[in-house]
Amino acid sequence: MSSIDTVVARLAALHPKRIDLSLDRMRRILDALDHPEHSLPPVVHVAGTNGKGSTIAFLRAILEAAGRRVHVYTSPHLVRFNERFRLGGPGQGTLVSDHELAEALEECERANADAPITVFEITTAAGLLLFARNPADILLLEVGLGGRLDATNVVERPLATVITPVSLDHAEYLGDSLGKIATEKAGILKNGVPAIIAAQSRDALAAIERAAARLKVPVRIAGEDWTATEERGRLVYQDEEGLLDLPAPKLFGRYQFENAGVAIAALRTIHAFHVPAPAFETGMMKAEWPARMQRLSQGKLAALVPTGGELWLDGGHNPHGAYAIANAIADLEERVSRPLILVVGMLATKDSMGFLKAFAGLARRVVAVPIRDQEKSLPADAIADAARMLGIPAHSSGDLPSALAAIRGFDISPAPRILITGSLYLAGEVLAANGTPPE
Repeated sequence: MSSIDTVVARLAALHPKRIDLSLDRMRRILDALDHPEHSLPPVVHVAGTNGKGSTIAFLRAILEAAGRRVHVYTSPHLVRFNERFRLGGPGQGTLVSDHELAEALEECERANADAPITVFEITTAAGLLLFARNPADILLLEVGLGGRLDATNVVERPLATVITPVSLDHAEYLGDSLGKIATEKAGILKNGVPAIIAAQSRDALAAIERAAARLKVPVRIAGEDWTATEERGRLVYQDEEGLLDLPAPKLFGRYQFENAGVAIAALRTIHAFHVPAPAFETGMMKAEWPARMQRLSQGKLAALVPTGGELWLDGGHNPHGAYAIANAIADLEERVSRPLILVVGMLATKDSMGFLKAFAGLARRVVAVPIRDQEKSLPADAIADAARMLGIPAHSSGDLPSALAAIRGFDISPAPRILITGSLYLAGEVLAANGTPPE
């Protein structure tokens, strides 16, 4: 049996494009596999631009605290391909083993018979096989890109759908306005299936509500049907069923209160699962999601930080995400004030100027780096030039270790708070180099 990397490399050669939004190839391979999508546990389908992964992390933590077995499908992975597939079991379940994943991928490869198919499509098919063959109480299914034509949108009757905040990203595939992008995300809505909608811009919400009205979808909207706010360092959630006074989410950042609220609203909407109040409390304290305002206090890269300094990691890569990160940094500043230095690597397909603008007036300096093994990595000099245009002093480094070495040479006091950000691919590189991959 081939290794996971070998199989994925073979599969990547089956289609000339990494992204080619369509459901035709998915329907063909699922038919050849005898339709595993018809044998899944109940599904919660999650779309959106930002917050999908964190919302799923809260859903999983709460459900597992309630004693449920939870399958999870997310993308992309950070270090190991296996991270995309979590199989439900006692406690937290487990990431799929190399042997199980390779078997499922090779079974899909045989069923596909060398026909054109994207890597995401065939790995989604493999995930559906795994989830259908392993018992669980629920499957948390994250959309890869968009919604309407995403490979995950083959589930005909989910238990519920969730749309997290929509912002401008992947415009070349989804449309050049918030309304168009939201319409694509709303493609996961199904007739009569309840939908939980996070706080949205006016245009995005209007597009989602139009789609919901056409399909007679009962919607529960943040700020209208439920609220989740921070009060005295705690999460206070309220809807027509009553109030929950919960611990602050373990995941750091004000926006995580909102993501947690979306998860709570979803579970309070799904009456098939009775979730006791203690499970919501435990879920807040146990939810984990790597590379989202993650403090790296140990590891090979952490050891390169100036004495007394801090190293943080966030895979945010669009302007909406950048402002959420900047707000989280501002919260850290209120606790302990430190000079902020950004280490930034981005893809050329992203809005580097819009991303960096969120940190103007907040970051003392930017150190730009390339993203290793990514053809579309934005040159470090281009990132540094964008930072300078925004008035942030900047320079380039060849890689992460040299960037941290350069920071050690800066004449900055007190010891800085270093944030590595700009790309999930860069975040994966950081966790691998630091020796702290997701478990």
